[in-house]
Amino acid sequence: MIKREHYLKKIRPFIGTDLVKVITGIRRSGKSVMLDQIREEIDDEAHTIFLNFELFKNAHLLTYQALHTYVDGIIGDSKEKWRLFFDEIQDVADWEKAIRSLRVTYDADIYITGSNAKLLSGELSSYLGGRYAEFVIYPFSYAEFLQLSPGNTFERYITWGGFPFLDNLPLSDQSYEIYLRDIFNSILLKDVARRYKIRDVDLLQRIVTYVLGSIGREFSATSLSKYFKSERRGVSTDTIINYIKACEDAFLFYHIKDEDVRGKDVLKLQGKYYVADHGLRQAIYGRNRDDIAFVLENIVCMELFRRGYQVTVGKNGQKEIDFVAKKGDEQLYVQVTYLLASSETREREFGAFKGIDTGWPRIVLSLDELDMSYNGFRHMNLKKWLTEG
Repeated sequence: MIKREHYLKKIRPFIGTDLVKVITGIRRSGKSVMLDQIREEIDDEAHTIFLNFELFKNAHLLTYQALHTYVDGIIGDSKEKWRLFFDEIQDVADWEKAIRSLRVTYDADIYITGSNAKLLSGELSSYLGGRYAEFVIYPFSYAEFLQLSPGNTFERYITWGGFPFLDNLPLSDQSYEIYLRDIFNSILLKDVARRYKIRDVDLLQRIVTYVLGSIGREFSATSLSKYFKSERRGVSTDTIINYIKACEDAFLFYHIKDEDVRGKDVLKLQGKYYVADHGLRQAIYGRNRDDIAFVLENIVCMELFRRGYQVTVGKNGQKEIDFVAKKGDEQLYVQVTYLLASSETREREFGAFKGIDTGWPRIVLSLDELDMSYNGFRHMNLKKWLTEG
């Protein structure tokens, strides 16, 4: 496994502090490995407790009382600083009570991981009063994917994405699809259906499949409800909204809202959805190669999140800008397309920026190798942008 320096450099300033370090992200994105890499940085196994709550051997610790009693039995009256690593903490009932008590009782450097955004933000905010720092871990970026093996290609990345364990599997489409389907089923059953007590798992899966097929395209809960009605299955818009929101909480989908780039208003009821890793789309919905333009959009969207940007879809009059990315005082306008193969395509992609005179970079990303900058707007090869910034 490669060293995920992109995340470690963000976490290092917090090592040893009394803030609880919260590592979140979609299931199997590499959170457990990140804990291992932090432990290597600290190098103090004599005063470290590591517990993975998905392991059966730790089933007796799945209440906050049992967890607290177990840790107290190890630390006792020790005056040393202890490092506490708790993997998939959301499996412990009322876990936040144990974390709060351990933090104030001992000189403890605490790290927790979990696969539910709502659980790890809402409860922690209430119990710790902001005394935590959160780090979101994503599946491998294209740059990380290339570090794994010199034989890795962009073609393979487009199709199967960047879940870390894929590199340990036989190089075959069948093995990748089986593994990704297993991740998908785990997310739906453990992180969504069980967490939110959803009984109609078949409906949940059909809604998720619809969203996977619609990445990069605007749709509404009303249109999806009408789609199910045409198949003679009545589903309310509230149910659809709640199911999709549960998937967002499990880090499966990201809702990108619309923003009027001239009026600066965020249009809350509109926008698009992107999936945490496009390999899941291929495994469940298929057609990544057929929908390559939308898959490339998905790759760019998730890369912007990795780089710390907040992302919206830009509405520029009748035109649309794929992404408006903001980070602090920095702003970036991004268009994504497969190839700038014709003058009409160039006019459409670069034309989306017309009338935006903010001084911030306006860039079109495509797979063209040559610099296709046009009418003063910048073009860059997408693979180069993914690896070099």
